[in-house]
Amino acid sequence: MTIEKGARYGQPGRLPGDGVVVGSDREARHVLEQARHDRRPFPPLGLVGGDLCRTLGGGSDGSEQRLRSDDAMTFAVDLGEVLLDGRLHLFVAHCLARNRLWTRAVVAMNGQWIGRWNAGPRAHPGDGLLDTYDARLPFGQLLAVRSRIFHGAHLPHPAIRERRGPAVQFELDRALPVWLDGERLPAARTISVRVEPDALTVIV
Repeated sequence: MTIEKGARYGQPGRLPGDGVVVGSDREARHVLEQARHDRRPFPPLGLVGGDLCRTLGGGSDGSEQRLRSDDAMTFAVDLGEVLLDGRLHLFVAHCLARNRLWTRAVVAMNGQWIGRWNAGPRAHPGDGLLDTYDARLPFGQLLAVRSRIFHGAHLPHPAIRERRGPAVQFELDRALPVWLDGERLPAARTISVRVEPDALTVIV
C-alpha cells in the first residue's frame, strides 16, 4: 500500500520553519514523546528515512533538500499509542511483541513496512485505524511465512488473526519483549493499542 506521488492522500507542502527532521521511526518517536512530556504541541516532522517514510513514498537517502523543495509532500498522519502493562508509549510506524523464534507475535501497524518486510500490506497511516496481527505460528510454517512476507503475500494465514480498528487489546499467556518503531522495551503481558487520528503533520 506504499503511497505513490500524485495519489489523493497528502498535498504539496514544504517543511515549515518549526519542523523537525528525523532519519528514522525511532527518532520520530523520541521527538514526539519529548513533546508530550513537555506538554508542547507535536512539531511537524520531516522524514528522511524509516518505515513510515517509505510507506508515504519518501526516499531513504538522508537528504533534507527535498523537504524544502517543491517536490515535498505534506500528510496528516495517525499516531499510535500503546499501554504496556499500564504505561503509555507512542509509536509512529509499528508496535511489535514477539518471542525469539517468531512463533508467537502480536503486531500493530500504522504503516506498511518493518524494515524489508511488507508486514502490513493494507495498513494506511491516515485511515484512523491500526492493522493488527495475532500470530501463533507452528515452527514448521516459519520459513514459508518469512519467504512471503517480503512481498506482503503472507496474508491471509490460518495462524495469523487479522483485525483493523481504532483500538485493540492483547492479553498474552506470558510476557513478551516489545519493540516500538524498532526500539526494544521491557517485556509486557498486557498490550493495549489505540490510534489518535490525524495527530501528526509529516513531510516527505
